[in-house]
Amino acid sequence: MPAQEKRRIVTFGLASLAAAALAACSPVRLLNAAIPSGGYRKTSGIAYGSDPRQVLDVYVPVAAGAAPRPVVVFFYGGSWQNGDRANYLFVAQALTSRGYVAVLPDYRTYPETAFPGFVNDAAASARWTRDHAHEFGGDPSRLFVMGHSAGAHLAALIATDPRYLASQSMSKADLRGVIGLAGPYDFLPIKDPTLLDVFPAGTRAESQPINFVTGHEPPMFLAAGTDDTVVDPGNTDRLAAMLRKHGDSVEVKHYDGFGHIRIVSALALPLRGRSTVLADVSAFIDSR
Repeated sequence: MPAQEKRRIVTFGLASLAAAALAACSPVRLLNAAIPSGGYRKTSGIAYGSDPRQVLDVYVPVAAGAAPRPVVVFFYGGSWQNGDRANYLFVAQALTSRGYVAVLPDYRTYPETAFPGFVNDAAASARWTRDHAHEFGGDPSRLFVMGHSAGAHLAALIATDPRYLASQSMSKADLRGVIGLAGPYDFLPIKDPTLLDVFPAGTRAESQPINFVTGHEPPMFLAAGTDDTVVDPGNTDRLAAMLRKHGDSVEVKHYDGFGHIRIVSALALPLRGRSTVLADVSAFIDSR
């Protein structure tokens, strides 16, 4: 059998296994099983704060490339209640495969903290990244924040409400761009009883990125799956409309038939060839 045909069969098999795992609602960490161990250099467990959850990993491409490189901070989702940066190796590998330095922070979640504690952590990790990017071959002037689901909310809120970055001696101008995948940006009223505790009464209006758009936001790439039943894709459309109303730069992409998890799992190597998610994210970053 020709080598090319063997590779095609292996790739198809990995993609089929990954798709089956996702269909069975398996954890996203299963996507890491097919990730190559080479291609990047990882520095683990760097503290960006004093809490045990305030740590991050940095992934640097080993392939020769133009330096300094764009830097992408990725915030994972988990309903602001759970998550582990180690489960998102597949995201780091995807970003480093495109020549970017990837930073994956953990952050405090409920019940350890409630809003706005996890947003403060997101801003603090962005500050650490800006201050230390050069140590990893990154360009601090090309700093992007990216997230999926609750992580997209964190990325969007620190890019719209100026108080979070200001608390870290930063401003919106320090962000070259924002990438949001399946994010909740305009989700009031809250109906989930647990989320009523995550976002305490009296703070909920301040938790909505859409409420802080002023026309001075960094460019955004907002994406959603048409079949997302976890986060209403209307969140993406409403934030995009508000950004456009104020003259901000925004790109919107709807992926036909994609659900809530598929839009981020599409970054994983076994599934990457089945969509343009990584190519679209890369085009956004490379154009800035």
